[in-house]
Amino acid sequence: MISDPSGPMFYKGWYHFFYQHNPEAAVWGNIVWGHAVSRNLINWFYLPHALVPEHWYDIGGCFTGAATMLQDGSIVMLYTGATKDKVQIINQAYPADLSDPLLINWVKFSGNPILVQPPGIGLTEFRDPSTAWSTPTGTWRFTIGTKRNTTGISLMYETENFMNYTLLDEVLHGVPHTGMWECVDLYPVSLTGMNGLDTSVNGPLVKHVLKASIDEQQRDYYAVGSYDVKKDAWTPDDPDVDVGIELRYDYGKFYASRTFYDEKKQRRVLWGFSRETDSEDADRKKGWACLQIVPREITYDNKTKANVLQWPVEEVESLRSNKKEFSNVKVGAGSIVPLNVGKTTQLDITAEFEIDKNALEGVEGGAVAYNCTTSHGASARSALGPFGLLVLANNDHSEQTAVYFYIAKGTDGNLRTFFCTDQSRSTKATDVRTENYGSAVRVLDNEKFSVRILVDHSIVEAFAQGGRTVITSRIYPTEAIEGAARVFLFNNATRIGVTATSVKVWEMDSASLKFYPGLEKV
Repeated sequence: MISDPSGPMFYKGWYHFFYQHNPEAAVWGNIVWGHAVSRNLINWFYLPHALVPEHWYDIGGCFTGAATMLQDGSIVMLYTGATKDKVQIINQAYPADLSDPLLINWVKFSGNPILVQPPGIGLTEFRDPSTAWSTPTGTWRFTIGTKRNTTGISLMYETENFMNYTLLDEVLHGVPHTGMWECVDLYPVSLTGMNGLDTSVNGPLVKHVLKASIDEQQRDYYAVGSYDVKKDAWTPDDPDVDVGIELRYDYGKFYASRTFYDEKKQRRVLWGFSRETDSEDADRKKGWACLQIVPREITYDNKTKANVLQWPVEEVESLRSNKKEFSNVKVGAGSIVPLNVGKTTQLDITAEFEIDKNALEGVEGGAVAYNCTTSHGASARSALGPFGLLVLANNDHSEQTAVYFYIAKGTDGNLRTFFCTDQSRSTKATDVRTENYGSAVRVLDNEKFSVRILVDHSIVEAFAQGGRTVITSRIYPTEAIEGAARVFLFNNATRIGVTATSVKVWEMDSASLKFYPGLEKV
């Protein structure tokens, strides 16, 4: 079993990825830090475990942390350890040999633990140190997730030398009634360009994204705001869109994400993992559980100025082959149109849709409330939707995963668009939770309804409107597998026709996952 990504970074030509991992079973327990490296974020080599439980301060598990790269080229890894009584404390580790680009061996600090819970913080509610950022005075600061009563908060610590640490008087931020925060992340995004920024960058042309994984909900929420390095505080641009209230990185099965600054390509890369939604017995039988999502580049949305955009890293496109392209495909109300793309379970699909504007004018406005999760999904019919694609579908659609748009027209004539996935028919297995996911998505006046879908055997990642809204779905098809999987366009609206102005479908090769030559499997 694998779970939270920890400490991703780029070092001496290699991307390093660390992750929580149970090497003994496909269920939770015996958590070590797995370690893998890649030249391109796509093809990976497994390395020996970086951190394993072996001291009193981490014998209960080596949990989430983050890497900080210092100006002198050294690396500090802060991580959460658990004692035998599951008390959470913060520890420190370093590469044993900085000349080794693979950073195979790690040394734990002799003075561990470096931090324990301050007064008023629960013994099991103090975890997941963030990447540190430098301040104008030459110190370093980082944040740790916790809660006070039901208020989720991020504590702030400062250090000059990663030897001595001071808890700052003010918290970085807190939001009432959000509960325990974990895997807190704070990073800058540019208001003027598409490049990512180093974690320490600040200034008038920068916003800061604050993200927290909300333990009680198992969801990753974020908000856009400003970080005042002098006041040691982050403030949301809109208090009504604070952390834990509205914006999520992903509205599906996605959690415990981390970002890092990729200095090689000057971008910020997001990692997260996807849990299983089948039974533990099924996981034990297949011998593994949980997936890491495709790494995503994350940028500020300069059009809406209210959210971030997520998009698969460009290296994913190196796996494409056998492109099929379709233009101006008419999808009438209540119809399903097959796409002749062969029969494969690994695809990269991009699609753009237009609706019949004349028919839209004739539709009366009404309530704009819609809930992707509690709705009847893709099988329901209304005046303006749903419409989209069916993937991992068999010939008679008895097994399918729908990715769709739904439009609600208000009494004022304004439109509100929702982006959803419907898993209710994604499998005929009986031990799977088949939830529907989604949320509203901004579609600007000059934009088509656009979607990109990465389809793999057991996971579907869908990106609407350039990545404004993203949904990850864990899928367990029983019939729409291997050569039996099909792709369809569909339109279940009753009043409008839809035109798929452009659909591009690539078959996708598999990424390479191997043990590094000469290193034993561990």
